[in-house]
Amino acid sequence: MNLGNNFKRIAIAAGTGFFALTLVSNAQATTVVPAGNRNAEQPTIPGASANRTKKMRTTYEAKYQKIYGLLKSDRGLRTKIKSAAAAYNIDPVHIAGAIIGEHTYNVDAYDQLQTYYVKAISYVKQGVSFSYKGESVSDFIKRPEFEKCAGLSDSYSLWTCRENIWDSKFRGKKVDGNAYPNNRFAAVFFQPFYAGQTFGLGQISPLTALQMSDMVNRVSGLPKLSADDGAQVYKTIMDPDLSLHYMAATIKHSITAYNKYADFDISKNPGITATLYNTGGADSRARALAAINAGKQNKQLPQENYYGWLVNSKIDDLKSLF
Repeated sequence: MNLGNNFKRIAIAAGTGFFALTLVSNAQATTVVPAGNRNAEQPTIPGASANRTKKMRTTYEAKYQKIYGLLKSDRGLRTKIKSAAAAYNIDPVHIAGAIIGEHTYNVDAYDQLQTYYVKAISYVKQGVSFSYKGESVSDFIKRPEFEKCAGLSDSYSLWTCRENIWDSKFRGKKVDGNAYPNNRFAAVFFQPFYAGQTFGLGQISPLTALQMSDMVNRVSGLPKLSADDGAQVYKTIMDPDLSLHYMAATIKHSITAYNKYADFDISKNPGITATLYNTGGADSRARALAAINAGKQNKQLPQENYYGWLVNSKIDDLKSLF
């Protein structure tokens, strides 16, 4: 099967010279990123994380022990993680690592998994709309600037296109007499409760959930999400039974992107997938790394950030969960 795909790619590229050779090389030269950290010491932790932890009167180690304790004590949660990981053909340690990183550096974990289910229902009852200054995101994306995205059918490509248009045409700019914040698309339109925050066990943003909706529908059979139904989006990212599938899909997408664009197999390094879960933008980061490595025999490997570094440093703990 793989051999047939490679020949197909070569045939498509026939007559394009150097580009054809590049495709052949990509099909044959995928580099497996080994386990472990590339950095001897943990990269700098952002000040926002440090300030948040200080305000909570706790420490990173205490937060780590709390979320790790939840994973270790809840067999049902571990079973759900393994099931979601199996659906996307990834090691469950990748999902556990992302959960560990989010709750060590971004938020504190609830003591019981049941709390997340309760929160999920509360968001449905509150009602949610994705808007900015009274304009819904569904109306906003009807502007002519977004016309280039109209032909895209896959939810990831579609919402990523819209996010890029926001960054290039609206972010920090004045358009048609309206001034727009110099902030992320997700923070401006998709977080009506606490701007800049993500939610749930996996700390997934509503925009990420919308991006991954088609993959999750295809692989897990969950209903597709719509920006017009904010309550359902929030229930999805708060309900562990649903959000774990979105976590798995996000991680799988990162692995696929690095294989496709940068010729790296990052599936053996949970610290790298955790880093990408934390930063987002796997496609653009993979392309940027590919550009750095173009024509080089000794390739620069993907590197973990502070968040991924923790995951790799705790890998024995995480593996013991499964």
